[in-house]
Amino acid sequence: MIILGIESSCDESGVALYSSESGLLGHRLYSQLETHAEFGGVVPELASRDHVRKMIPLIKELLSSTGCRLDQVGAVAYTAGPGLMGALFVGATMGCALAMALQKPVIPVHHLEGHLLAPLMETPSPEYPFLALLVSGGHTQLMSVKGFREYELLGESLDDAAGEAFDKAAKMLGLPYPGGPALAQLADCVDHTRFTFPRPMVDRPGLDFSFSGLKTFTRNEIERVKRADDFSDQVRAELAAAFQTAVVDTLLIKCRRAVELTGIKRLVLSGGVAANRALREKLRTLQGVECFYPRMEYCTDNGAMIAFAAGQAYRALGEKALVHDYQVSVYPRWPMPNSHDV
Repeated sequence: MIILGIESSCDESGVALYSSESGLLGHRLYSQLETHAEFGGVVPELASRDHVRKMIPLIKELLSSTGCRLDQVGAVAYTAGPGLMGALFVGATMGCALAMALQKPVIPVHHLEGHLLAPLMETPSPEYPFLALLVSGGHTQLMSVKGFREYELLGESLDDAAGEAFDKAAKMLGLPYPGGPALAQLADCVDHTRFTFPRPMVDRPGLDFSFSGLKTFTRNEIERVKRADDFSDQVRAELAAAFQTAVVDTLLIKCRRAVELTGIKRLVLSGGVAANRALREKLRTLQGVECFYPRMEYCTDNGAMIAFAAGQAYRALGEKALVHDYQVSVYPRWPMPNSHDV
């Protein structure tokens, strides 16, 4: 079966075609980066409008580039949550309307499950069971994955997620939107730093994360060097490096602890922060652990991961994964699924 996937949870419009027999046929992505850059963050109403404007042209472009006809699509998958309410409604409405017109079923997809499964599109792909570190703009979660929809949450952020902390620290440093990649790029400009930042919550048991204290520490350090009139480009780069190293080390320590607790020697890294070079390199230092990552284009939000996740649902659940009711329902807040129906 060929599945058309639609992603619209935030500020990227993504579409993709996935074949249960041939794999990913193609995908297209439109980023709203320029739209939101002047505001320093995502404006939900503008995001929704851009999804409305770009989704149909993207689908047409995808069909043309793959040579696939619309009547060959066997199901339409869309991101049902979590995400921005208005943005989710655009993709869900588009998906349900298109499926109704084709008289085909829909497959609602959990956005984070799409990220979690994205590394399985690569070759080689991880075999079950594996540990998964999901680090995106709004989520930092460490999970044990025994199989499809067999997810055990081991730890998560109690306040700011790692991606949020990156963005906020970048703003303090005066870096442009989006802050996370800009901070990482600045940090990579130096090979040493005079600053030492704390590694939060590594001195207590458990696998939860907290980055709000690190954010406060960063603000205090920036204010201190500003008072000393020493906020040069070199100092800014060293502050960025110190912050990035603190976050990366914290994630590494928790992953090592999860390996020791579970005995699982495979680790999957996914989500937007999975594109961070320093994090990838640090996780490779885990002795005896195989690490798997999605390619860079599948780290950020994209339609390929949604179509693929829908394909995995169909493969595992068969007809139970298909929804023939075209009622539009979205879930801005939605726990990661295990064995559930939307």
